[in-house]
Amino acid sequence: MNTLAHPSAVKASSFAARPTMRWSRDETIARAILFVVMAMLFVFLIAPLVTILAHAVQDKDGRFVGLAHFITYFQTPSLLRAAWNSVWVSAAVVMISVPIAFVFAYALTRSRMPAPLKAVFRLIALIPLLAPSLLSAISFVQWFGNQGALKFLLGGMSIYGAPGIILAEVYNTFPHALMILVTALSLADGRLYEAAAALRTRPFRQFMTITLPSCKYGLISAATVVFTYVVSDFGAPKVIGGNFNVLSVDVFKQVVGQHNFSIGAVVGMLLLLPSIVSFVIDYVVRRKLKAQLTARSVPYSPKRRKVADTLLTLFCTVVCGLLLATIGMAIYTSLISLWPYDLSFTLKHYHFVLVESDMAAAYGNSLLVAMVTAVAGSLIVFVGAYLIEKTRNLGLMRKGMHLMAVLSMAVPGLVLGLGYVMFFNHPANPLNFLYQTMAILIISMVVHYYTSSHLTAVTALKQIDNEFEAVSASLKVPFFKTFLRVTVPVCLPAILDIGRYFFVVSMASLSCAIFLYTPETILASVAIMHLDDAGDIGPASALASLIVVTSTLVCIAYSLLTRVLLARTQAWRNLARG
Repeated sequence: MNTLAHPSAVKASSFAARPTMRWSRDETIARAILFVVMAMLFVFLIAPLVTILAHAVQDKDGRFVGLAHFITYFQTPSLLRAAWNSVWVSAAVVMISVPIAFVFAYALTRSRMPAPLKAVFRLIALIPLLAPSLLSAISFVQWFGNQGALKFLLGGMSIYGAPGIILAEVYNTFPHALMILVTALSLADGRLYEAAAALRTRPFRQFMTITLPSCKYGLISAATVVFTYVVSDFGAPKVIGGNFNVLSVDVFKQVVGQHNFSIGAVVGMLLLLPSIVSFVIDYVVRRKLKAQLTARSVPYSPKRRKVADTLLTLFCTVVCGLLLATIGMAIYTSLISLWPYDLSFTLKHYHFVLVESDMAAAYGNSLLVAMVTAVAGSLIVFVGAYLIEKTRNLGLMRKGMHLMAVLSMAVPGLVLGLGYVMFFNHPANPLNFLYQTMAILIISMVVHYYTSSHLTAVTALKQIDNEFEAVSASLKVPFFKTFLRVTVPVCLPAILDIGRYFFVVSMASLSCAIFLYTPETILASVAIMHLDDAGDIGPASALASLIVVTSTLVCIAYSLLTRVLLARTQAWRNLARG
């Protein structure tokens, strides 16, 4: 019998064709949305960088001058010294911050200290992430400055300059290095340690031959992240740097102080170079790190070692004490009348910030920017990640989108802000209306912190089988319904995590905003810098403390909300385990 002529066969084949047509329409819509996201990244990331490059090779009249500005910069001793200062200070911070973070991470992952104590240590270690980079600098000025409480410990040395920048940046970068190294040390293969123990290998030799080689890529990644952070950070050098010039402060002086956009563009390109090199190194490292994981690996369970566990607990206690002392000094300064002359407790600095001055508007602006960035950023990032992960036959679009998504990690905030000034402030730019608005601040935050959020979303989406979309297509269910009813509920904890990240970093960010704010759109982080410049340390500390408290409350709310949502939207996981 000719099955092709049978009516039921014809009906079945036409039914099977419909999902394909439906998917084709869905695929077209998905491509259109992805194109919009890619266009946004191109306009708000690639175009400003190209504009910086153009200004670096043009004079004030727009004529091409080649490398003349670069030659001028490198022939100016004071400017060249700023570049060298940035390099060696960043290297010094790496040499201090990464070893401390490694020992701390080792204690969290390879010791048998009580689990509640580990949780407390981990929580305290992440506190610097919630604070603006200026807070640590203000605190160290109060501890070791000209009228500092512990000035005598420095002998005759001044905290202002390289020593202060190094101390402040070690505090700021410690949690970044810690998170990377905790992950690296958590991936140990227990079989190696079992074999070493069977061969009666001493603990120190196990550490040198197994532990260090297994996490070398994590150490390299942590070092590159710390180096890049220090090179591009503006807050700490501005507050505690004194006359010690670095690249990040130099670009601010060239653009804001001298309106020398050409040399500012040159400095911006120089700031971009170490970030790109670090990004390439980190990318190679991550690929090799994935290759080390095997399905046969077994979890490593550390054995109890009384002396080692006690020493590691003591080390973590000291580090956490120093971290709390740093943020504690800022909070203490915000609660006393006038350091060091009148140490009576008062709330006048908070009253000044929230009631008497314009700082309340700055704090409100930061809250608004952080909330909108959290909502809009989470939506844009997750939709973009979903489309490149779940849409078929994207070809070069997938690679192009992923490249732009991870590129933002290599662009320092100062460089991005400078690019926005040069690109959006041009009268011929049709997007000129965005300049000096709250919208451009929000866009800069989303773009600047896009990479980490994108990688989080991609990781969550990879846990969902692509068969969900295939089955939905065969049942003629539009892809957006599958997205809303299946993907979003399953990935909701990750989406909330992205939103929390955007909120916290937007509240504390200074580098992006320093070139883009106006008196009406000034943010709290910028206001802290102005208060410190004016010598109002009490109000500056109060405003910085408000940022920390606000971010802490948001993290607590996130933790509670995530627990509830996991119980409701992830109940199938518990059923599967049962």
